[in-house]
Amino acid sequence: MIKDRDIIVYGLQPFDLGIASTCKYTALEMSKNNRVLYVNSPLQRSFAMFHKDLPEVQKRIKILKGEAPDLEQINENMWTLYPRTMAESINWIKSVSIFNFFNKINDKRFARKIKETADKLGFKNYLLFNDNSMITGFYLKELLKPDVFIYLLRDAVILVPYHAYHGSRLQPQIIAKADITVTNSDYFAEYARQTNPNSYMIGQGCDLSRYNDDDGKLEIPGDLKGIKKPIIGYVGFLTEIRLDIEVLVHIAEHRPDWNLVLVGPEDEAFQKSKLHQLSNVIFLGRKDPSELAAYIKGFDVALNPQIVNPITDINYPLKIDEYLAMGKPTVATKTTFMAYFKDITYLPSTKDEYVIEIDKALKEDSPELAKKRIAVASSHSWGNFVDKIYNHINDLYKKRQQNNH
Repeated sequence: MIKDRDIIVYGLQPFDLGIASTCKYTALEMSKNNRVLYVNSPLQRSFAMFHKDLPEVQKRIKILKGEAPDLEQINENMWTLYPRTMAESINWIKSVSIFNFFNKINDKRFARKIKETADKLGFKNYLLFNDNSMITGFYLKELLKPDVFIYLLRDAVILVPYHAYHGSRLQPQIIAKADITVTNSDYFAEYARQTNPNSYMIGQGCDLSRYNDDDGKLEIPGDLKGIKKPIIGYVGFLTEIRLDIEVLVHIAEHRPDWNLVLVGPEDEAFQKSKLHQLSNVIFLGRKDPSELAAYIKGFDVALNPQIVNPITDINYPLKIDEYLAMGKPTVATKTTFMAYFKDITYLPSTKDEYVIEIDKALKEDSPELAKKRIAVASSHSWGNFVDKIYNHINDLYKKRQQNNH
């Protein structure tokens, strides 16, 4: 445990993103016992020019003009900063030396605003926590001189086109200069150790408060109640970028006695897919996040039929924790990362294996297995996630003390 410290948090995701994010939940958890300043990235000049009608851009322009406050208090111990500085859009620059020159200028402006706010709040001897942001904030360790700099590697961001060129170059460098690197998978931990021996796998946090039915009083929604069992279900965005439509079609066609229920908004590929022609495939549409646990409760088996690509293969799918937290037998595509869950989930690799594993999941399910699944998910709370970060920080302090004696 770490208490009564000052912590500055920044990452790729803004605080007002509107969806759950690792950076946000980590900061909120840290603020239970420490003072936390959550710093949003500066507004990019080109993004502001081409997306000026977006509400989040209009909000930041008002802040830049001094028409709205740049600092908002979130709770007794936490503030979020929207820095009054514009970042020059430099990602198009291919020359490494020129890019680095301007990236450092951007970071100097960024650091100045962070330091002004930290001083205003009386922050001292602070910890600096970076969630996966390898370009913006690359120089903040040198510019802010924190007591400890922690880098969280949890996503294959460098495979996204925007980060592919400079991000893939800078990520090993920012890992190398971190005092501690923490990751959410063994794959990322091994990658990080290539440049920083102080790299550790700590798993992932999950907001499990919505995903429990301890008293059994959670009501299955009306549009799910009338559907004949067994119900094989999926909850989340239905997009061909991450999900294998062919697997879903194969399941529905080969087991017409099962009902395949898909809860969530669809992209164009799903809207035009053969799934809409199959009588045992039911689309229930977008639901409020607060309702999702009730839908999962109504499933007999929960699915995550991912397409395997360089991004999905190594990413931590939070959906798995949500399914397990509801005690549901879970069938998910076998990926490099899913080996982490191999003892508690079913992991098919092919369309035919999906049918076999779902059938096995239905037959093997029991109250005892449900309890085991809930216990596994419970160990992935945000509290446990942040405690593991604290443990590595405390170990670092012990090493420093030993080296000073």
